[in-house]
Formats: sequence, C-alpha cells, structure tokens
Amino acid sequence: MSFYLNALGVVCAAGHDADSLAQSLWATTPGGVQPEPWRGRTLHLGRVRQPLPLPDATAQRSRNNALLLSALQPIRAAVDAARERFGPLRVAVVLGTSTSGVGESEAAWAHHREHGELPAWHDVRQQEIGSGASLLAAELGVLGPAYVISTACSSSSKALASAARLLQAGLADAVVCGGADSLCDFTVAGFASLEAVSDARCNPLSANRCGINIGEAGALFLMTRERNVGAGPAVRLAGWGETSDAHHISAPEPSGRGAEAAMRAALAMAGLTPADIGYLNLHGTATPHNDAMESEAVARVFGLDTPCSSTKPLTGHTLGAAGALEAAIAWLTLLGDGGLPGHHFDGERDAALPAIRLVTPGERLAAAPRAVLSNSFAFGGSNAALVLIRED
Repeated sequence: MSFYLNALGVVCAAGHDADSLAQSLWATTPGGVQPEPWRGRTLHLGRVRQPLPLPDATAQRSRNNALLLSALQPIRAAVDAARERFGPLRVAVVLGTSTSGVGESEAAWAHHREHGELPAWHDVRQQEIGSGASLLAAELGVLGPAYVISTACSSSSKALASAARLLQAGLADAVVCGGADSLCDFTVAGFASLEAVSDARCNPLSANRCGINIGEAGALFLMTRERNVGAGPAVRLAGWGETSDAHHISAPEPSGRGAEAAMRAALAMAGLTPADIGYLNLHGTATPHNDAMESEAVARVFGLDTPCSSTKPLTGHTLGAAGALEAAIAWLTLLGDGGLPGHHFDGERDAALPAIRLVTPGERLAAAPRAVLSNSFAFGGSNAALVLIRED
C-alpha cells in the first residue's frame, strides 16, 4: 500500500509558503531566524512575522491554531475535493504539537497579575492539546478520527506515521496530517534553564556549537493511498521508524543506538538501502549531545558520503512541528531540480565527530534525489525517522 503526500501547506520563519521556503533552502546566505530581545538577552528566534488568520471561536483562538489555518490555506481545495469524493466520515485529521495554546495562557495570567482578573478573551480550552485537530475537523467539515500526538520534538513525524496507519487499517481514505508549534515563554525559558539556548544563530555540528534557536511553524499534508493523476511527479511516505531510548528525560542516549534503529527501520520499511538515500535532513539541533549522537548514528548507517544538513539555522527548532516541517523540506527537495538544503554554520567542524558530508549552501545535484530521509529526536528518547520517495 502506498501513502502519497499529495498537497503541502507550510509557514515558518524561513518562508510564508512552500515557494518562499524553497527559495530560503537553496539560498547561499541564511535567513529566517532573527535576533530579538527576550528577558534581558538577545536571542535568535524563528518567529513567523506575517499576519496569521485567527480562528473564530474563542476556545480555539491561539497562535498555534492560527499557524495551522495558515498552513491549511494552500491545501484547502484539495481537502475539500477529498471530502466530496470520500465523504466526511472518511477524512481524518492527525497532528503533532507540544505548545498548543500555552502562549495564550501566559498572556492571560500576565493580565491577571496586572488587573486582578482573567481577560474576557481567555478560555482554558485554548491550551487543550487536541485543540488543533478539533479546529481543523470543524473548519473542514470532516468527521473521521481527529487527534493530536504530543511526544515533544518527534510529535509531527509520528503524526505522519499515524496517518499512514489509519489509511493502512482502512479507517480513513484521506488524512490531513502534520503539526504546529508556536513560540512562547514556556518553551524558550525551559530550554534556557537547561542552558541549551544559543544567543547567536545556531551552529550545528560545529566545534563551537552551544545550543538551539527556538522557532515556530505549521506544516500540513493531504495524505491518500492514491497519487494525484496528471499532476506531475508525486511524493510518498515510503517508510518510517519509531524507537524509544528510555535513557534520560532530556538527554539523548549517547551512542545513538535508538536513532540508528529508527533510521534502519524506516529504510527497511521503504525497501531501500542506505545508498538509495540522496539527502538526509538531520535533526541537527546544535546542542553538544544531540549532534554527537546523531552524527555517530548517521555515520554507522550511511557512512560519510550521503549529503546531510540541518535546516534549523533557517527555521529554528520548531519542536512539535519540526517533524512535519522537515518532511515538508524533504518534499520540496524531492520535487525540486537538484538543489539541496544548505548546512549553514561557521565551518569549524568538531574533530571529535565523524566527518559526515555536509551540504555546502548553494550546492546542487544534477537532478533531484529519488529518496530522502528525515530525522526527529525528542526528549525522553522518542526517535522517529521518515523516508520520502519521489515517483515520476
């Protein structure tokens, strides 16, 4: 059975839609992430800066849901056509997130501290983790399964795998899948307390790496068992691997055994060998421990010749949205004309890490790769790897 990603909508710091994101990915100089003040510091953050459409219902009015509505706009017609074809009961919604409406609750309690009461616009349901799935199901008029997965930074990679399983089990004929996460003090302060936030643009795999840039994004696909007819090349989710380290609440397992197992499982499901992968999108957070374990795992699976890059210097680490956003980057790479997402860093490789091949910004292949693998690794040792394949 095949699982086609027939339509993409995306919004992030590096692009307000698929076309502008692609331009950022192929550029030789980095954009997207920008410096801004935060609690007496200047941090680089991946903030979406264009206006976003707000939901109508107060209970669903959050920046997280606004990111989802923005990502929905480009695929709305395709989803409506799927609903008409299959019926509302046969269209599902599966999303990943970690913040939901936390930012709205922060603003409401700040108002309470100043005025002694919560604002009229506050509704505790804004913070409910499943809010985004309920919003999209109601917005689209679909009645299939609708739920949200929250496993930190692997959330929306796992949402894509879960969507495929719904199709495989015959529980749906089309699935709107992806994820969103919005910037809020809770996540920035949390990572800052771990001393894992970089003031400068993040520097993955550098000897000078010192932490992440937090970002926000929304990314949505329409997944079906059939490819769009007559629409040119298609992309399908060919394999996924999910493992759990159970090593530490926030630190990855140092050897990368779980990450390696996830990549090997995704390749096996796709029926591919490591040599078939033309580009690998790294989780690449620029923290000392993540980059060390991931580069070790990648070197064991792929050797040192597969083109790799982390795109987080452009987008920031979008946490629960990262898996879907980086699947979108893989999708754009497969449907491009040979451009590869550049690895933007200071060029000072960490000599203690395997010398995996990093994509030079502006680097191009003779043609788009046929298969791409994307990694997502989360707190608690939740690992996910996705393999996407282009079909001409």
